[in-house]
Amino acid sequence: MMSEKYRAYPEYKSTDTDWLGEAPKYWKTIPVGRLFRRVKRTNFSDKDLLSVYRDHGVVPTSSRDDNNNKPSDDLTPYQLVEPNDLVMNKMKAWQGSIAISEFEGIVSPAYFVYQPYSKLFDVAYPKYIHYLLRHPIYIAQYLRQSKGIRVSQWDLDPEEFQRIELLLPDKSEQKKIFNFLDNEIAKIDTLIEKQQQLIKLLKEKRQAVISHAVTKGLNSNAPMRDSGVEWLGEVPEHWIVAKLSFRYQVLLGKMLDDKKITGNFLAPYLRNTDVQWDSVNTVDLPQMDFRPEEQDRYSVRKGDLIVCEGGEIGRCAIWENEEPVFYQKALHRLRPSNALSDNTRFMYYQLFNAVHQERFISGAGKSTIAHLPAETFRQFKFPYPPYDEQEEISAFLDRQKVQFDLLEQKVAQQIALLQERRTALISAAVTGKIDVRNWQAPSQTTNKKIAA
Repeated sequence: MMSEKYRAYPEYKSTDTDWLGEAPKYWKTIPVGRLFRRVKRTNFSDKDLLSVYRDHGVVPTSSRDDNNNKPSDDLTPYQLVEPNDLVMNKMKAWQGSIAISEFEGIVSPAYFVYQPYSKLFDVAYPKYIHYLLRHPIYIAQYLRQSKGIRVSQWDLDPEEFQRIELLLPDKSEQKKIFNFLDNEIAKIDTLIEKQQQLIKLLKEKRQAVISHAVTKGLNSNAPMRDSGVEWLGEVPEHWIVAKLSFRYQVLLGKMLDDKKITGNFLAPYLRNTDVQWDSVNTVDLPQMDFRPEEQDRYSVRKGDLIVCEGGEIGRCAIWENEEPVFYQKALHRLRPSNALSDNTRFMYYQLFNAVHQERFISGAGKSTIAHLPAETFRQFKFPYPPYDEQEEISAFLDRQKVQFDLLEQKVAQQIALLQERRTALISAAVTGKIDVRNWQAPSQTTNKKIAA
């Protein structure tokens, strides 16, 4: 454990702040407002856009491909950020979206930007403040001081934030601490990245196994023929390539209309969000009226395949419950036209392959189809082996799925442990639970050995 590797300070004292508890004897506290002041500098639309991430701090928005927030066409209200400014997403500070910036740029008008007073540089390093303000015990304080009707609308009160006490050792000790953390965190992050790459490779391998099985079959010696479908290429000679409508009934669910709900025929129904890959949520389902004459049309029976019409188009799962359920228009219900010819488990894997092969992508612009109307969906062509072979392929892929799931779970657990250690190490260092004053940076030779 960490306490076995690092020593505690020889003496501690109580801080004047109850939530900070004890700290090393010579550490001091100082309110945020004595080191930073809130500023709002606008009309810098030529500067690069910045974003605040819980895991990465302040980074150029262009450096990330996971930011789906579209900036305004008019950037003049966006706020200037300079190096060493404190930047906070006021609605997500309680989740850790707060950091000291190393970059110049602009951020959303909804952010808070704080400029350091000169006093900050007398008593602290900005990098140390960066680590400190992202500590879980501080994030808990942001949560306590945030207000709003809903969680998604909670704002951190700027006045309360400026009263929060910063726990500071002297500057020489701060430098030792953040150098120690930079070194240790870099090693942990390298290990995390390797594990994340392993998960990526496992997902790619899983996809390759599924793709080959549902388009080429399990018999490597089977005679092949051209499918006539460009993305499919060759398929086994005895397989049939057909439009979905020739093999399955494809029906959208009932459109939700609150004005037409009488309460006389209320029943739970599935939404798009309830259908994930190979799983269906059945907890706290909403209700609407399904009149007796509609119930067969809008019901999902055991063995039916439920497919998302929007969002992640094609995401699907099989309804395995004995009791039927209803479904709304954001979902397709697939039911074999002939239950002796087609197996919905095989069709599940066909759709998994189609989605991950980006079959539901339109045109040269590669834009995802916003929705998949039933008539469009029915026109997609898929290869269909005989029923027995569909069962055989599905059983094989189910066994493979179990193995891949176990491998990914193990890797995910390793990542979680590394992230916990990362958080614990930062926490212990910036609150004085461990004494790193005698820590020495490893030599370049040692670093090279570690990297290898």
